[in-house]
Amino acid sequence: MTIYIVTYNLTTPLFRILMATETTGKRPYRGTAARERRAQRRQQLIDAATEVYGHNGYRHSSVKQVCDAAGLTQRYFYESFGHSDELLIACYEQATRRLREHNMAAAEAAGDDPQARSRAMLHSYFQELKDKPNVARLLLIDIRGISPAVDRAINDALRAGIQNMTQALARPGQQFDPMLQAGIQGGFIHIALYWMATGYAQPVDAVTETALKICAALLE
Repeated sequence: MTIYIVTYNLTTPLFRILMATETTGKRPYRGTAARERRAQRRQQLIDAATEVYGHNGYRHSSVKQVCDAAGLTQRYFYESFGHSDELLIACYEQATRRLREHNMAAAEAAGDDPQARSRAMLHSYFQELKDKPNVARLLLIDIRGISPAVDRAINDALRAGIQNMTQALARPGQQFDPMLQAGIQGGFIHIALYWMATGYAQPVDAVTETALKICAALLE
């Protein structure tokens, strides 16, 4: 009779993988958990949609076009979004958040003087719009009049912009008039729209100085 002795090497990569699977209860896939893969696909859709919407216009863009640009099948669209408006909102929120972050970083780098901080924020704002025309179109042209949910996202972004303006420019204890801030912010938007319509004809510095004249009302 032959006796077979079976031994296990508990240090092999295969054993460690099996143990990890047993511990987590989830099958590993290229080292990335299912939730992370889903988040990655969602981000792919947002990034692709930002470009597609900015190039074609939201109303002339289909789910298939977005999925093709993202390199995903359409079933993955509905994994993260119920309909196109939800994706549009996600694109808009990402773009406005990144724009605010750039603007605030520029203000911080400009020092403590409110005039210098205003100029830095405005220059950052207009430079970003010029450098990323697809994002500019998404933010300022195609976003209006889509749905009540999209309008709420716009209003939320405007309020966040006002808060950033106060944070960046107000001196300790100073309070700005929210209505004046909203009017100034609207002025920046219309300057940007006019500038975009001219094909960004004027230099960023010149557009910044024009917008700074409006901002002066806040700093008086």
